[in-house]
Amino acid sequence: MAFNGTWKVDRSENYDKFMEQMGINIMKRKLAEHDNLKITIEQTGDNFHIKESSTFRTKDIDFTLGAQFDYALADGTEVSGVWELEGEMLKGKFSRKDNNKILTTTRSLVGDELVQSYNYEGVDAKRIFKKQ
Repeated sequence: MAFNGTWKVDRSENYDKFMEQMGINIMKRKLAEHDNLKITIEQTGDNFHIKESSTFRTKDIDFTLGAQFDYALADGTEVSGVWELEGEMLKGKFSRKDNNKILTTTRSLVGDELVQSYNYEGVDAKRIFKKQ
């Protein structure tokens, strides 16, 4: 299970613009830039347990590939969606509960980094993590 381990955010690309497109206010965007996010991933077959730890919150997430589940983003935005494994890439498609707009995200390993990519309403962003 290649994703297994603890990953700490190293850098972000276009993350502020992405959050702005999501409707996140400037104060929360500025805080998010310095959240020191760590993600611990444990995969057993099709089941994932993910622990997100940041300066502002700790959250445990459990999901099964192909099964819909509900999740609240760090800013409180509620989404419902599903993760799929396509080759070596995790692909997520989530619908916001407040406006039904679609957020897509992927997780893939590029060299020794975990790259999490996002797209919302035409705005792309990335967060790149280093294994701890």
